[in-house]
Amino acid sequence: MDALPVIRIETVSQGADALDFVTKPVARHVAEAIASWTPGYKIPPEPSYQDCRVSIIEPQADTLPVPADAQVKVRGNWTTEYDKKPLRIKYAEKQNMLGLNDGAEQKNWLLLAEYKDASLLRDRAALEMARGLLEPDGLYCSDARLVEVEINGEYWGVYLLAEQQQISESRVNITEAEKDYQGTDIGYFLEFDGYYVNEEPLQAFHVDYADNAPLTPFDGKGGSGETITALPEAPNDPKKNVGMTIKNDIYSQAQHDFIAGFVNNVYNIMYHAAYDDQAYKFNADYSEIAPADDMTPQQAVEAVVNVDSLADMYIVSEMTCDADIYWSSFFMSADFGADGDKKLTFQAPWDFDSGLGNKNRCSNGKGFYAGNIVPDVNSNEYETVNPWLAVLMYQDWYQDVIREKWTKAYDSGVFSDAVKLVNDETAEFAEAFQRNTDKWGISTRDQAIMNELSKNAKHCLTQKTAAEYLAEWIGNRTAFVNEQWHK
Repeated sequence: MDALPVIRIETVSQGADALDFVTKPVARHVAEAIASWTPGYKIPPEPSYQDCRVSIIEPQADTLPVPADAQVKVRGNWTTEYDKKPLRIKYAEKQNMLGLNDGAEQKNWLLLAEYKDASLLRDRAALEMARGLLEPDGLYCSDARLVEVEINGEYWGVYLLAEQQQISESRVNITEAEKDYQGTDIGYFLEFDGYYVNEEPLQAFHVDYADNAPLTPFDGKGGSGETITALPEAPNDPKKNVGMTIKNDIYSQAQHDFIAGFVNNVYNIMYHAAYDDQAYKFNADYSEIAPADDMTPQQAVEAVVNVDSLADMYIVSEMTCDADIYWSSFFMSADFGADGDKKLTFQAPWDFDSGLGNKNRCSNGKGFYAGNIVPDVNSNEYETVNPWLAVLMYQDWYQDVIREKWTKAYDSGVFSDAVKLVNDETAEFAEAFQRNTDKWGISTRDQAIMNELSKNAKHCLTQKTAAEYLAEWIGNRTAFVNEQWHK
């Protein structure tokens, strides 16, 4: 069996409460939600940075690790409620961690706890598949590697070391605005995000999705006579609004209004092309759109959308069936810098611990999902859709793009390699996984999580059986998707 690298974190402060920064914090919006239905609930502290020294210990290393100055804090949304919490490392100086992303040096890195996922390998496998799809198109997807973590000498479990989602030459490679620059000719990194209401107004905006026009779900049956909207249709509709969070810092209302208008109108162009068979295009300053007689609807979409990126993200989303697909962790970018292509580009796939059969979404690996009607995360309040993934699904030319990409990825082993990765790493790191179980138990026995899980996931009582189910699920899912999309 192989050993995992160890990330050793030592707090500068060594008082009796030194570990509070990784044991007590809960994201404020999560704590407030819990307090709203839990009488007497005491709001925990918000996540905050702690000064630390971080060392990376590689197996069979010939030299002692050199600790580096960093700050560390809890990060995430509902995952901050778990005892085993995800962490963010912010180094004082840029450095690489364990050779990730071809050795690129960055200040910001993440340690994903994977507590909800008893296999601890869903994000690992999903990101591996996603890189196989996105990287050939020059798109970004986080690299990742399993590690073990120690904090102040105490064993803290198996984590997935991954990259911070951010603008950077080696990550989301778009034009980064200089501090306080107020022009609109910059790059914008965006998240389709139900939590956008928790952001500062400058860093978020609403999208009306062509006045909430209905979409035909992609269910393999022509929509079965149904339609679905992305936003609430009436004041008493339980469906929640999903907007956009601007993930990079911007410095002016003009920047905010520009990207909000651009994203709204890009969707309008997509909708007009797909549902009205009509081409629209922007004016010179991207402030308005109008009918375009000199373009086909396909050309109109291709002028403002990186269609390859959307097809890639459709395949990633169809292969992972994540329960949050309609809500968050769906990223895109647009670059209006001097060298930018001025297209909405979909990249930086993220957050799959509720997917790949862990929750009751295509738990047998079958059924269309990414562009289809999906239930809310609790499966009992409303149905909705990810409009970006659904809007073009019935366009023959777009299906041809998906088919081409799927066939190339399938034939090159992208999906079979993911199954092999799950099986290989389960065997190679069995001792580390057991140490993690000894520390944190198995999440399928945690009452707070059990009710969220699919029947198959709930029956997995060890990391090994959870990984076996995951590998089987990826195989079944690959077979189903291949029937639809292989040329």
